[in-house]
Amino acid sequence: MHNSAKPEHSTGVEPAEVGKTSAVDRLVEQIRDLIAERGLGIGDALPTERDLGEQFQAGRNTVREALQVLRAYGLVETRPKVGAVISGGHGEAIRRLFAFHNGISPDSFRDLQGFRRIIETGVGDHIILHASEADLDRLEATNARIRTAESVEEAARYDYEFHEAIVELSGNRTTLAAYRMMRTVIEEVMRLGKAERPVQSATYEAHAEIIGALRARDRIAYAYLMSRHLEFGLKFVGAPSGDRHAAAKT
Repeated sequence: MHNSAKPEHSTGVEPAEVGKTSAVDRLVEQIRDLIAERGLGIGDALPTERDLGEQFQAGRNTVREALQVLRAYGLVETRPKVGAVISGGHGEAIRRLFAFHNGISPDSFRDLQGFRRIIETGVGDHIILHASEADLDRLEATNARIRTAESVEEAARYDYEFHEAIVELSGNRTTLAAYRMMRTVIEEVMRLGKAERPVQSATYEAHAEIIGALRARDRIAYAYLMSRHLEFGLKFVGAPSGDRHAAAKT
């Protein structure tokens, strides 16, 4: 005997459609996690549609719809012969603005450092409450590399890696992904003044003070030292090289 009774209420959405939607949403989150875990930045290629499907056990249509969602949010774009890559979106426009040192205005500098201050001071409470001494030892080792840098570019890279390591200690993948998306721009700013050895030394010392505040579990000191450190580079914005050298000694 067949049961012909129908549910009293209907959502109007077929179960298959519900399942497909949730599968797409889940894959979108998995791809975002992959971007964060691999530290992919603007212009970096995502795995192919086939590889994404195999890695996350998703069908071809599900992969394509997930990529469409990411494109709609401006996170990825499709390039000929390359496939899906991390999109610059507004971040690329900002990168072009900062492309040359002479083009960095004080207002633009403050905008970028304001973004960093929100993130880097904001993660302080979590780090102070949860970071182990081993975590802080690794942070110290990262900072030590700045002293060994043999070029401006290398010093800027080590500087960035120190700050990224702080954000990573927050344990928040979304925050870390947002910070990593701005890496190119942040490193451009970090190159300011790094041709001068005193500035490189000052960067190391400022980082050491920040680590000291974290070891002391001192929230107020950490927020103050980080804010002061992020403002330091303003003295080099738009300054001629001779003025930069003088500023480095102040």
